[in-house]
Amino acid sequence: MTNSNSPSIPQSPLTPENQQLLSSLVASSNHDQILWMSGYLAGAISAGSAVAAPNAGVAPAAASKAKVPLSIIYATESGNAEALADEAKKQASKKGFAAKMVDMGEIEPSDLVSMENVLVIASTWGEGDPPDRATGFFEKFESDGAPKLEKTRFSVLALGDTSYEHFCKFGKDLDDRLEALGAHRFFPLVDCDVEFEEPFQKWFDEAIDVLLQDVGQPGPVEVAVADGAQIPPVGEAYGKKNPFPAPLMERINLNGRSSAKETWHLEFSLEGSGLSYEAGDALGVFPQNCPQYVGEMLRVTGLDGDELVRVNDEKVALRASLLRNLDVTNLSKPMLEKYQEKAESSKLGSVLKEGGKALKDFLWGRQMIDILEEFPIKGLSPQDLADLFRKLPPRLYSIASSMKQHPDEVHLTVAAVRYNTHGRARKGVCSTYFADLIERGDTSPIYFHANKNFRLPENPDTPVIMVGPGTGVAPFRAFIEDRAATEAKGKNWLFFGDQHFQTDFLYQLEWQDYLKDGVLDRMDVAFSRDTPDKVYVQHKMKQQAKELYAWLEEGAHFYVCGDASRMAKDVAKALQEVVVEQGGKSEEDAAAYVKQLKKDKRYQQDVY
Repeated sequence: MTNSNSPSIPQSPLTPENQQLLSSLVASSNHDQILWMSGYLAGAISAGSAVAAPNAGVAPAAASKAKVPLSIIYATESGNAEALADEAKKQASKKGFAAKMVDMGEIEPSDLVSMENVLVIASTWGEGDPPDRATGFFEKFESDGAPKLEKTRFSVLALGDTSYEHFCKFGKDLDDRLEALGAHRFFPLVDCDVEFEEPFQKWFDEAIDVLLQDVGQPGPVEVAVADGAQIPPVGEAYGKKNPFPAPLMERINLNGRSSAKETWHLEFSLEGSGLSYEAGDALGVFPQNCPQYVGEMLRVTGLDGDELVRVNDEKVALRASLLRNLDVTNLSKPMLEKYQEKAESSKLGSVLKEGGKALKDFLWGRQMIDILEEFPIKGLSPQDLADLFRKLPPRLYSIASSMKQHPDEVHLTVAAVRYNTHGRARKGVCSTYFADLIERGDTSPIYFHANKNFRLPENPDTPVIMVGPGTGVAPFRAFIEDRAATEAKGKNWLFFGDQHFQTDFLYQLEWQDYLKDGVLDRMDVAFSRDTPDKVYVQHKMKQQAKELYAWLEEGAHFYVCGDASRMAKDVAKALQEVVVEQGGKSEEDAAAYVKQLKKDKRYQQDVY
């Protein structure tokens, strides 16, 4: 019997048996497999194959050209590299390649031996490190046991952020290692700053053109649209390139009056946007710079802000551009080098020449306003000032709500960043944009960023353990709302930490209600400033080691959200110690246990 969802074949010349086989094949195939079959049949027709009469004994003709294999390997932390790999796969398939996406966290270096043509898209994490899931692969890839890859052609796209010292280091390391193992670099490495869409497209187009010269031109795939098929309407949907102006509905300071912190709960309306998201995703926000900071910059340079400057091929008033278009607070080595070309300062030149720790120490806590004051350039033009800065990038925040509980809404949990360095008060751009610059009813340009590597288990009966101190609790509020709405049966355990119980227990009443209703099975809290010895979430994990290990052995998924530099590392270390203690394993075996959790996507992180 054919699947009721398979398409009918009107006026088919096929025998009933072949028609049944075809219907069954189509119904059981995914999109890529159907696409391949359509290309195969199109190739057979263009090669002049005839339709043989039944029982004629004629073998089916082969496609006119075999598809060229292309492996698109990605290493991702927040999902950017994966999204670009998906786009590369779609475009390469249309050009006739047999393209496939490969997660670096799910392969071994030996798998590369069978990959003839490879595109690598790799993000750098932290201080030049691989994304978490790619760490195991890279350790083996750098070892003496890594295979020779003389038959592999490759090109690398490296994603990074110029505000970090080791810009795109992981992608560059991969590029160097592939060459060292004998692979042929058919197109040079391209590195991308936070605005990566245009550099990606240029790299892909040029790299594919070079690859086609090497391997020959495969036939492009053309897919006909069946009569009656629905074609998506023409129009630009809301997204990163066309953000939705979301009205701010609510803003509440979650901290008590005497708290040293300032944490805001924000609620935005999505009504009329057509947008949706899943628990675990992030919200992208396009902020504005602080008007006071921009005013200082204009005062120091002697410019009035009304001058027109060219930004992204458009002419904009300088003040408006500094407020909305340009990243005026970030300071990096490339910016200093650009500034020094005009400043010609012996001191600044000396710092740049020395580099290393001296440059890192100099950059720490400084912004462009400090450079403009300390190394003034006489007669700096408005365009020269604008040209110093990169485009103002959007900020990503873990979403603190579930659409199942809040249709047409999205919630955030944001800590306002305020500090002092070098005698000047500083502000976090987006956090104080929320805290100081927008009011209820004002709109903010937003879009959604899918994070496929931070998802609740597909099986609702699976237990989950969530570790989220401070604003790291945001996605776990979304997780619990989601599980409550779907009446998931799996157990839920939350570790939360902050400074003081009285003033910093974020969403306290909600957690208490979830505990009372049985949605939240366990909650362990650590308030580090309420005890003589500072107690953090990792200490609470070790105190509950026996039950924590038992949950893992039951198949629980383990999640961490928050600070990457210290907290996430301390939590990982504590988890490994729990496995040693409760599992009776060696340090080496415990490390392998945790690595397997990550490989199985049972250990997921959303860290920053």
